[in-house]
Amino acid sequence: MPQASYHFPRGFLWGTATAAHQVEGNNTNNQWWQWEQAGHTDGTSGLACDWWGGRWKEDFDRAAEAGQNAHRLSVEWSRIQPTPEAWDEDALERYRAMLRGLKERGMTPMVTLHHFTDPIWLEEVGAWETEAVIPLFEKFVRKTVDALKEYCTYWCTFNEPSGYALNGYVGGGLSGNFPPGKNNIRLAMRVQTNMIRSHVAAYHAIHKIQPEARVGIATHYRSLVPHHAWSPLDKALARNAFNLVNNGFPMALAKGYIRSVLGTIRIPEARGMQDYFGFNYYTRNRVTFDLLSPSTLFSKSHYPKDGDFSDKNFLVNEPDGMFEGLKWVVRTFPNLPIIVSENGFADAEDKVRPRYIAQHLHQIWRGVNFNWPIKGYFHWTLVDNFEWDQGWTLRFGLWALDVATQKRTKRPSADLYAEICKENGLTSEMVQKYCPEVFGKLFPV
Repeated sequence: MPQASYHFPRGFLWGTATAAHQVEGNNTNNQWWQWEQAGHTDGTSGLACDWWGGRWKEDFDRAAEAGQNAHRLSVEWSRIQPTPEAWDEDALERYRAMLRGLKERGMTPMVTLHHFTDPIWLEEVGAWETEAVIPLFEKFVRKTVDALKEYCTYWCTFNEPSGYALNGYVGGGLSGNFPPGKNNIRLAMRVQTNMIRSHVAAYHAIHKIQPEARVGIATHYRSLVPHHAWSPLDKALARNAFNLVNNGFPMALAKGYIRSVLGTIRIPEARGMQDYFGFNYYTRNRVTFDLLSPSTLFSKSHYPKDGDFSDKNFLVNEPDGMFEGLKWVVRTFPNLPIIVSENGFADAEDKVRPRYIAQHLHQIWRGVNFNWPIKGYFHWTLVDNFEWDQGWTLRFGLWALDVATQKRTKRPSADLYAEICKENGLTSEMVQKYCPEVFGKLFPV
């Protein structure tokens, strides 16, 4: 049996990623809480992981003990600015305590400023559908960054803004039913445009407050390939889906425009406005022609029937898509640092997750081996949390959560990830121990 290892560069960031609404609990002043109460989600967030009650301390301890040297979290706008005229200094102090707690544990924080949730007061005035949101977001960013700058230099303005727009404004979108539940692609493009312009305003504001800051976006990348490689129609539909899902924000930052089926929107001021590329990758879809899907331009996305599936067939284990996506980033943004800001698998029994982690990290290592500037990896997620429209039915955590008792239970993949973090690499011994079924793929003779 071969003995080998795939090591990562010195200083590589190893962490997990979380989002405020999914872990804090009792986030009652945003549009997602309203959406849950209206019955649009599979259960409600409730107490979530009780981070607002202080249980972030024990979870940060778990992460630090497991060798993680970084953590990505988000702040909740509706807590920091509960009304247009008011700032909650106590909320900002709680976030300072969280970031201070990371620093004390030797962990580098990355803070996401917008992760899908909006204050109810913002929703009531049109939120991202109107250009009036741009100065409002900039004001929130200035207040928050000024309060937290002592503990953080990595800022992520938006998490998956294309996902926010598509899931909320294009017939329920890719993964489910997001607020506000509209079906208007023109409106979706307006939302994306306003988010891009808000990012630009935030980028300048952050650098004015903190010149050494590193500012980016966590971009969702979905590998989309034609179901029938021989079909010109499937190829065309896959290209169109790729432009819709993957190209919006990145092309604005690379070229200064968005291209879509509705035409070209020029945003020249966005070009070059990022200091790193945040890359979220989970899975791959096959795209094919389907007459019964007019709302998606007669295209249908699906997984292979023999796929390596997650719970509820929500995701499929397709590690090649990780390398494909990273190659796309490197070609689109040469020399720009890359951080894998999310990657994970819903697997309550923890049967697939160990090989998912190992196979995807191997693909990242392949990129590192080509001298691609990949600087870190954040696994989604640390502890089971509230997965938006899917509620508590999808379990992404390295640690399982009993929602009723708040008890955490370590899964085997947590031990695998701890060994990886401490080794700063993936070894043949780890793969043989945790996922021997893929040993031959990762360490061929």
